[in-house]
Amino acid sequence: MLSRFVPQILNPQIPKRSTGRSWLLAGVLAVLGVLLAGCAGTDTAADSPAASQKSGPAASAPAWAKGMATVPESRLPAEARRTLALIDKGGPYPYTRDGIVFGNFEGHLPGHQRGYYHEYTVPTPSSSSRGARRIVTGDGGEFYYTDDHYNSFRAVLR
Repeated sequence: MLSRFVPQILNPQIPKRSTGRSWLLAGVLAVLGVLLAGCAGTDTAADSPAASQKSGPAASAPAWAKGMATVPESRLPAEARRTLALIDKGGPYPYTRDGIVFGNFEGHLPGHQRGYYHEYTVPTPSSSSRGARRIVTGDGGEFYYTDDHYNSFRAVLR
């Protein structure tokens, strides 16, 4: 007799009765789950392969950097960013060889006539000489960075 007055939650021996509202709620939740699962698999413009290609660093690279490794200016060492700032201002440069013609004898940069490229020293901390790091500029507005004395270059994205 007492079991009639005790709520069903507190008395586990009495099974709960399903009401119409419970079935309705379960149905709505099932439909909502199916709809949400279907939306997760839908290809949207942001998820498309074209969108993911545009977000990569190579997609924002200018035509002159096609096929090259790239580096955003912000990811360069601080000394390289200071050298770029000096280049933008037109000097003065700390090394007498800054601004000389870079011959591209190794052929790592696109081919142009002699005098097209110019090199600038990127100081290397703890080096008693100019070190191996350089910025090379092209007359077409290109900027390249090397940290291994011209063995490899990365196009600088500005």
